[in-house]
Amino acid sequence: MKFIALDVETANADMASICQIGLAAYEDGALVSEWKTLIDPEDYFDAVNVSIHGIDETAVQGAPTFFDVHPEFFSLICDRVIVCHSHFDRVAIRQAVMKHKLPHPACTWLDSSRVARRAWEEFAWSGYGLKNVCDVLGYEFAHHDALEDAKAAAQILLAAITKTGLDLRGWLERVEQPISSSSSRSPSSHARFAQDGNPEGPL
Repeated sequence: MKFIALDVETANADMASICQIGLAAYEDGALVSEWKTLIDPEDYFDAVNVSIHGIDETAVQGAPTFFDVHPEFFSLICDRVIVCHSHFDRVAIRQAVMKHKLPHPACTWLDSSRVARRAWEEFAWSGYGLKNVCDVLGYEFAHHDALEDAKAAAQILLAAITKTGLDLRGWLERVEQPISSSSSRSPSSHARFAQDGNPEGPL
């Protein structure tokens, strides 16, 4: 079982403004390698984002751009299963690729927030943010560092595999299925209305 966990931080509300990338590679449940780099987003840093991750203009002085790192970065993630928590990182990579007019990396994405919502009943409809899930699982990490967040997403997947017995392939299939088919575990009527739309979409 091999996968790579990924996380990015951004300089501002533009999801293409990646200022840090972290990757953690796992084989048979064990961490085998790490990769982290600051990125010059060639964009401004919003005070809100800086207050979250602590990365600002001075931190990325002399750092490579996304275009600079993409050959090495793509070589690490192409043809791999990529685990990230929520759609944010996947969309950020896609937007950065489009901004720099690069080919899209060929990889398979697995959202660990969708895994958490199906593996643990208490996270099915709320509380499935990265920090909260890891707090409940007892996994400590430095939140909003890209590499630390990537490893946290990996821990959620590994814990779900242990809990349910589903392997990586099983989870790739499970996340495409409804959270629960049992009406007794359905959310409130308001949430059921949302489910009729897309409860796991960006909105």
